[in-house]
Amino acid sequence: MTERLASSAALAEAVQEAVVGTRGVAFLRPGLADLLRAAAPRGRGATVSPRSSAVRVGRDKGGAGWHAEVYVVLRRGHRTLDVTRELRAAVTEALDRLTGEPSRVSVTVTGRV
Repeated sequence: MTERLASSAALAEAVQEAVVGTRGVAFLRPGLADLLRAAAPRGRGATVSPRSSAVRVGRDKGGAGWHAEVYVVLRRGHRTLDVTRELRAAVTEALDRLTGEPSRVSVTVTGRV
C-alpha cells in the first residue's frame, strides 16, 4: 500500500511539472489546504509539501491504467482550447513515460488571470 501511495505521489509531482511547463498556464488552482499552508507562519527548517490539491493521480477502476485530474488557472490572451489540449498531451506523455500504461487526463479550468 505504501509503495502504491509513493508511486502516486511521484506521478503527481511529474504531472505538476508538466502542467506548470505548459504555455498559457498561470498556476495550479490553490485549494483550501494550499491557502492555509501559505498563510501559516514557518519556523526555521520548515518544509513545504510539493503536493497540491490541484493534481490528483490514481488508478483507474479495475486497475487498467491511470487517471489524472488537473485543476488550473490560465493566462488571458491564450485560447483555452489550445492550452487544455497542450496540457492533456503533456500530462499524458509524462504518465506514459513513467508508467508505460494507458492513462486518462481530465483538465478543469477554474479561472483566468
